[in-house]
Amino acid sequence: MTQQRRIIYDVIRKSKRHMTAEQIYREARQILPSIAMGTVYRNLGLMTEAGEVLRIEMPGRPDRFDKTVVPHHHCVCVRCGEVYDIPIPDLTERLEKMLGAPVEGYDLTVHVVCDACRAMEKSAQ
Repeated sequence: MTQQRRIIYDVIRKSKRHMTAEQIYREARQILPSIAMGTVYRNLGLMTEAGEVLRIEMPGRPDRFDKTVVPHHHCVCVRCGEVYDIPIPDLTERLEKMLGAPVEGYDLTVHVVCDACRAMEKSAQ
């Protein structure tokens, strides 16, 4: 693994958020000032293909990258765009039982107004 790729991976792994490529680039530059944005994009593509990180496609917004590559689900705030994981235990098994067929895969993103945005809206009223 190249030094640049290791730094990008470490930035993602240490983050508690689902970061955009731009956010990853800014943090990686603090560690390696010579890193280029193109290097970040290229490595994110390779890391996604290799299953090292998960790309979360965000229509109308920059994609996010997730260190958790096992199947899981996301909430997206429709106001601020924050992305966070939501646990839904046994969803695959419940879907298989309901459908009567094995589930090969799925993407689930729930769109909400997050607590912080709801609090801001409430205080603005």
